[in-house]
Amino acid sequence: MSIVAVYLLSNNSDHAIVMKTVSRRLLNANGFSLTDMVATAAVVATLSAIAIPQSANVLDSWRLGMALRDVERELQSARLEAVSTNRPLRVRFDCPLEGQFRVVELIGSPAVPDANDGDLVTNRCSESLYPYPTANRNRLRRPNNDGPIRRLAAGTTVVAQKTLEFWPDGSVHADAAAGDPWPNVGSPGVMITLIRKGKSKSITVNGLGKIFMDR
Repeated sequence: MSIVAVYLLSNNSDHAIVMKTVSRRLLNANGFSLTDMVATAAVVATLSAIAIPQSANVLDSWRLGMALRDVERELQSARLEAVSTNRPLRVRFDCPLEGQFRVVELIGSPAVPDANDGDLVTNRCSESLYPYPTANRNRLRRPNNDGPIRRLAAGTTVVAQKTLEFWPDGSVHADAAAGDPWPNVGSPGVMITLIRKGKSKSITVNGLGKIFMDR
């Protein structure tokens, strides 16, 4: 047998051995064993147990922040409306029900409020008695500038709040149990705090009508 023939046979034999080895490896790597699957499932379960509560906390914080922005926008709107209509407006919380708030126009005046302007008169926020929008805007009758009832996101409540009165000059006033008209809230201002599942955020409104919101 020639040297070339011997070389070819030897080379073919080595090639066959390599191919058999590769084939065996491919067959062995064709799937996962039961042990691999159980271990993978355990890792996924552990990561899910860590990630899901964190995701829920992020979602709750986001919803609380959205509710805070809703209140802030309503306060800004009340101030602008009071200035543009030359009428005093109030923002009342938990009115007519908990978790609801509404901008209402004073039926009387800051110095001489109407009996229905009182904080204890919860039906003043009722849209059935005081509809929005007003069907007939008549300057000889009031109110003409009530806003719609706003609702906080479910699970969010106002734990520190006070009815705020916005005057046509843009200033902010609140009841201090010292009679009418209500005094200006001054530089300390009034804080409105919202809470959701143990988390809280606040808005502060000062006497000039400046509104500061937690970030």
